[in-house]
Amino acid sequence: MDSLLIQKTVARHLLAVQAVRLKPTEPFTWSSGWKSPIYCDNRVTLAYPEVRSFIKNALADAIRQQFPTAEVIAGVATAGIPQGALVADVLNLPYCYVRPEPKAHGMGKQIEGHLAAGQRVVVIEDLISTGGSSLKVVNALRAAGAEVLGMAAIFTYGFPIASQNFASKNVPLVCLSNYDALLVEAQELDYIPAEAMESLSAWRQNPSQWGQ
Repeated sequence: MDSLLIQKTVARHLLAVQAVRLKPTEPFTWSSGWKSPIYCDNRVTLAYPEVRSFIKNALADAIRQQFPTAEVIAGVATAGIPQGALVADVLNLPYCYVRPEPKAHGMGKQIEGHLAAGQRVVVIEDLISTGGSSLKVVNALRAAGAEVLGMAAIFTYGFPIASQNFASKNVPLVCLSNYDALLVEAQELDYIPAEAMESLSAWRQNPSQWGQ
């Protein structure tokens, strides 16, 4: 299956199970304070076996193609933990997951599972916004001596700042679907009216100021 068809199919799945919601006239408020016409929670896909299987297999295929020398799969806590475990199982590779910060008690671990210095790792994330929290995980893995080959994610908003952040850390990023593909599918499915497209497109260009 080519990448454009995967983008389209994943976007349709996310809309169908309401992992993604679009409300340009009743925007959501993110933890950052940004007003947003979109809310994405890919954990919802775990409740739907057909969707869950498509996503895990598509991520596994992407890793085989883009990062064929991967030795370990690492999930980003928390939403990337189950997705990463599913992908590691498909690829029959060792798995670990990484917290944003070390635990404040017990062994004080940030990386859970076994990871040896020098191992080649691919990171699994569910959603890419600015990339800041995802790249903290990359920093932790590199500090532990791992070679981070790249990151694979289910969905990206496609913010320019995210591309800049990943490029600055030299982390290749592969995403199954994206905001542009989602809008196309949402229109085809009559999920949103045509007149809402201008507002939805404007949000991605300047999300911090949209809706103010």
